[in-house]
Amino acid sequence: MAEHIASLAEITKGYDVILCDVWGVLHNGVAPFMPASYALAAARAAGVTVVLITNSPRPRAGVITQLAAIGVLDEAYDRIVTSGDVTRDLIAAAKKKVYFLGPERDHPLVEGLGVELTGEAEAETIVCTGFFDDETETPEDYRDSLTGLQARGVPMICANPDLVVERGDRLIPCAGAMAAFYEQLGGETLIAGKPHNPIYEASLAAALEVRGEFDRRRVLAIGDGLPTDVRGALDFGLDLLYVAGGIHAADYTVNGTMDSSMVSDWLKRENVAPKFWTPKLA
Repeated sequence: MAEHIASLAEITKGYDVILCDVWGVLHNGVAPFMPASYALAAARAAGVTVVLITNSPRPRAGVITQLAAIGVLDEAYDRIVTSGDVTRDLIAAAKKKVYFLGPERDHPLVEGLGVELTGEAEAETIVCTGFFDDETETPEDYRDSLTGLQARGVPMICANPDLVVERGDRLIPCAGAMAAFYEQLGGETLIAGKPHNPIYEASLAAALEVRGEFDRRRVLAIGDGLPTDVRGALDFGLDLLYVAGGIHAADYTVNGTMDSSMVSDWLKRENVAPKFWTPKLA
């Protein structure tokens, strides 16, 4: 059974490296969770290397800018590794006529990779970073388009494996939901972000650059998303601190109170065993 902790400081001494999720743990897309920033900054002051590991489709430079704008402390982390960073390797290896499925602000993902952005009819590869309008659309709105692409055998590279993400007090669909829908239609998907190994390997490499050699048994992952953060870290063999107040909170919160027994029962039903859990990172 996962141990309930009130603060990261309770377990910091047991770890040399922390791989921490971003959206849902450090901010909600609109406002920062300042106790989380302070907790990671304190861990760094105690000698722990902190690598932020995010399924954002943007390369790290864009996420650094975004975090600063939201108000996440620079002192909270040493390095950032994004799904966009590791997805660029998949794009570089793919056919170059690309149908870009996602907002124009995500186009830096393909810069410098020699791709040609085309319409659906000419596409040899789909690069999906999300929806054209994630405030109003669902994957079903893309059924006709994706059915045609699947029929031609066009693979989809998914740059953000998250199914949903918090934006303020709402849950917004992400590219992972589009990729899951494409798979249901029979389409091929290629993914490098969480829960897949490439992003974890890149994050450990980033930690190695900062501190030199370390024991992988002294690496702690932190996250709130079951299919990505939780299963990814556990499948990679890492200790996990589960942040229960994230996207799954409604499953075990009653009258505004998080029920510890319901959290434990939910984790058991989902067949996952994080080492620790906490309502919010602090």
